[in-house]
Amino acid sequence: MNLAYIPSPSTGVLHLGPVPLRGYAFCIIIGVFAAVWLGNRRWVARGGRVGTVADIAVWAVPFGLVGGRLYHVITDYELYFGEGRDWVDSFKIWEGGLGIWGAVALGAVGAWIGCRRRGIPLPAWADAVAPGIAVAQAIGRWGNWFNQELYGKPTDLPWALKIDADPAIGRVAGTYHPTFLYESLWCLGVAALVIWADRRFKLGHGRAFALYVAAYTVGRFWTEYLRVDDAHHVLGLRLNGWTSIVVFLAAVVYIVVSSKKVPGREAVVEPGAVESAQETEDVSPAEPVDAPKPVDEPKPADGPKPAKKL
Repeated sequence: MNLAYIPSPSTGVLHLGPVPLRGYAFCIIIGVFAAVWLGNRRWVARGGRVGTVADIAVWAVPFGLVGGRLYHVITDYELYFGEGRDWVDSFKIWEGGLGIWGAVALGAVGAWIGCRRRGIPLPAWADAVAPGIAVAQAIGRWGNWFNQELYGKPTDLPWALKIDADPAIGRVAGTYHPTFLYESLWCLGVAALVIWADRRFKLGHGRAFALYVAAYTVGRFWTEYLRVDDAHHVLGLRLNGWTSIVVFLAAVVYIVVSSKKVPGREAVVEPGAVESAQETEDVSPAEPVDAPKPVDEPKPADGPKPAKKL
């Protein structure tokens, strides 16, 4: 009998009158705010304007949510379009089901649109927000804890996750590996790694973002191996495991090729911010531009010189 374990919440929904407050949704929202906050600090430190990260996130976040849901529905279509299933459930994002691969892919499209509108290079913006995305994932994973989903194999470890039975979805009560917690901690480590490497090696041109992708996929491959939820398998390996391998290799290749073609970091990430700073420096508040010049006082006229004594 396992005496030590992590309890699961009895419900993932709290009702404030007729309004349902869902833990999964709260985790996603808090994660987005954390990513924007951290991304803004890094963007300003690189020479960008305050608020630019949030402006572009207005495009990236909705695209990312749609992409994440599409990836989940496509790869687990039998949950929504099989016999006895209701396809309307595919729109119930609050019940869980966001694929990070689709979220990053379509979120990048939204970010590209936002960057184009502001005249900002997408790789520079992606480098600034990369650690924040990892932090957002770390927070968002706790939404799986509220929904009692995506846990790992049975275990008696002291940090095992206690899962309640749910015959409607075939969930068996027991204690399992808390893969949501493993991935959450891994993502925090990825964020710390990217921040450290960016300071140490001055990563630029999208390489900080590529490092985040490569580091995350390593942990995701490991947690996928532990999970026991239904998933498509290819050659004995879960589909997300293969995706992790492919994405990891692509990220490493990008880092190598990019380092040779465009070494170093962008000198200017937001041209408008540089021009505004220069204009501010040119005008000194201590000395008005149109201050009148002082008028020289007239010198006294020279009087008659005294006669020389003989």
